Amino acid sequence: MQRFIHLILPGLALVAGGCDGRGVRKDDAPVVVSAIGGEARPADPSAGALDTAQRVLMGATAQGLVRFDAAGQIEPGLAERWIVMDEGRSYIFRLREAYWTDGEPVTAAQVVRVLRRASTPGSRNALAPFLAVVDEIVAMTPQVIEVRLKRPRPDLLKLFAQPELAVFRQARLDGSGPFRGRPGGRSMLLLPVPPPGSEDAPPAPEETVRLFGERSGIAIARFRAQASDLVLGGSFADWPIVEQAGIAPANVRTDPALGLFGLAVANRQGFLADAENRAAVAMAIDRAALVQAVQSDWKPVETLLPAQLDSALPATLPDWAGLALDARRETARARVAAWRRAHADPLVLRIALPSGPGGTLVWAHVAEALLRIGIQPQRVAPDARADLRLIDEVAPYDSGRWFLATACVACSEEVRALIEAARDAPDLATRSQRIADADAALTADATYIPLAQPFRWSLAALRLGAWQGNTRAWHPLNHLRKAME
Repeated sequence: MQRFIHLILPGLALVAGGCDGRGVRKDDAPVVVSAIGGEARPADPSAGALDTAQRVLMGATAQGLVRFDAAGQIEPGLAERWIVMDEGRSYIFRLREAYWTDGEPVTAAQVVRVLRRASTPGSRNALAPFLAVVDEIVAMTPQVIEVRLKRPRPDLLKLFAQPELAVFRQARLDGSGPFRGRPGGRSMLLLPVPPPGSEDAPPAPEETVRLFGERSGIAIARFRAQASDLVLGGSFADWPIVEQAGIAPANVRTDPALGLFGLAVANRQGFLADAENRAAVAMAIDRAALVQAVQSDWKPVETLLPAQLDSALPATLPDWAGLALDARRETARARVAAWRRAHADPLVLRIALPSGPGGTLVWAHVAEALLRIGIQPQRVAPDARADLRLIDEVAPYDSGRWFLATACVACSEEVRALIEAARDAPDLATRSQRIADADAALTADATYIPLAQPFRWSLAALRLGAWQGNTRAWHPLNHLRKAME
């Protein structure tokens, strides 16, 4: 890993434009951003899930009715203001003056068309499953849109602020800002959209952003060579590269992200057909040692919900939570031994994990835990057939139903029915109780093994003084420098 970084740094140093004689990027140079993922090219969210680079580009060049600020809070996007009526069943948005890249005005009808397409049942948009509550979206006037809900949802705005619900013209994949994108080789040059009515004068260099989508090792090396100002989208999988790269501590930032980081049961057959056996796998893992092996401040968890959120009860603890690790493993070994006595086949579990050094560290601790209780672990690729599959996702909004629905990969029909009942609850009080019921049932079903909260990191130059850690782990490119806000 160190050899890879040292090999790539000299080449990057030669192209580190915008630096002074000491190799430090000037404050009047364009902001260079690396987003970990594939190339930074426009992609349609309704055609499938976006990777980090695509999400960052969509969030920079298109906006929804609302969007996130630097702290992960809601701010106006295409809508300059909104009101909530009918006890949370009606959201009315008044659009501000906004324009497409060719100067044509954004209309309510265009916004409605994009949002309807994203929320239609069967859409491949990643957020479509959580938009089933939307009854209709209508243009009341050329500037006013109403979103009617079947049931009240206080968290709707956080969904609408996600880049997956940004408004863009499908044929061109262009939006209304806050930036306009221009392809430039392997990167995208982002120019700020001038305010309506102002002269379209060339922006100052420091107001522009050059966005790269690239692998984590390249992004980290580019930053270390002082050829970029920001790396976005870092996770546990590539964190060890940061530790080996010698990045100054002042430049390393982490987010208090909320979401899921754990193993979901993907195959309820064989050993994993029984809830007690699934719980045995959960009991075997030393969570504290696992997270410490990756990052010393990473906190382990044993519950599916990170907090009570909108549940009627605190997060449900598994029955074995009060046992010490040795007692947990002794119980787990006994269950494995009993199963092996009754079955002649060897006990092998396939575990799907991402590549990268962080993935290998997690694999080592999970594999060691399973070997201790008599299970032969086998590591497979994330998209391969597996018995256990890692979920590492940041929650788009703060509802227990997202956690339950996302963790329910192969949960029982009873648990699935409870999660759907929470979705269809007629009021917030009933919804809260059904979320609590589903949390308890899924924990008892033991088809999700919580390990920690998602670990997300960025590398940020000191001149990006507006960067803030937040629970969404989302950092808009128009909120990086005070002068760009």
